[in-house]
Amino acid sequence: MTSTQRTYVVAGSSGFIGTALVAALESDGHRVVRLVRRPPEHADEVLWNPALGATGASRELREALEGVHAVVNLAGAGVAEKRWDDRWKRAILDSRVAATTCLATAIAETDEHPGVLVSASASGYYGDTGPEPAEEDAPPGTTFLARVCQAWEQSAAPAREAGVRVVHPRTGLVMAQGGGALDRLLPVVRLGAGGRLGSGKQWWSPISLADEVGALRHLCDTPSVSGPVNLVAPEQATNAAITEALGRAVHRPTLAVVPGFALRIALGEFADELLVDQRMSAATLIRSGYGFQHPTVEAIVDEAVRTDNPVTRSE
Repeated sequence: MTSTQRTYVVAGSSGFIGTALVAALESDGHRVVRLVRRPPEHADEVLWNPALGATGASRELREALEGVHAVVNLAGAGVAEKRWDDRWKRAILDSRVAATTCLATAIAETDEHPGVLVSASASGYYGDTGPEPAEEDAPPGTTFLARVCQAWEQSAAPAREAGVRVVHPRTGLVMAQGGGALDRLLPVVRLGAGGRLGSGKQWWSPISLADEVGALRHLCDTPSVSGPVNLVAPEQATNAAITEALGRAVHRPTLAVVPGFALRIALGEFADELLVDQRMSAATLIRSGYGFQHPTVEAIVDEAVRTDNPVTRSE
């Protein structure tokens, strides 16, 4: 337990990353207030309606945000949750923009502002990076997710304009059981039917769930950091190399190939996001003083395979 208890407000606390973040904070003795969209069932929950955007900045929400150490915004519809069609793409965009607008507006209206708003973004900001690792000053891409990420980050403007420190963690591929891409990849690999996606030459930028949570906490607690920060491990790898590492970890071959056209049939336009280079530099995070628990692909995969991360509470 830490000697100083701090209060964190977390939106998206029931999701893959949010559940792990809340557990880590509470295990260190911190107070966590969870924003929920249903009637609160626990003393640590506060009702909010993120779909209302700026008009959802209610008195109850503002009171929950008053003077807290940090607000962490992880809210948004799951990118890989459903096959992409026009309706789900709209849900992906609207859920992120409305929730962030709601939080940022409420923060701006507090009498005592929170210390920081850590508001999620993603590797999709860069679109196709090419083979060189992108740093935070790289231009945005032109894909659907790139446009989503731009709007997502811009939605935090009310908090930033009110003088609150705002950080946008641009998260890469979080490798852990319990959610994300690994929940789809690992069962197939364990059956011996795993393999590269498309050519397999596309770069991916993974990060372990432990480092994702650790980095989010680091961003909350490091006043010198603001703006976008890539949350990826120092080592990146191609899709084929990551798949092979998964196979080695569970002692299964990874000789199959999933052609691009088959991915597009199964996933819609989201398949295109998996077939382009998404290589990001961790230099900014490292310079800020963060020390990785799992800096290599092998370490990330080994941790992911051996650790189960269940999602336990609903919003």
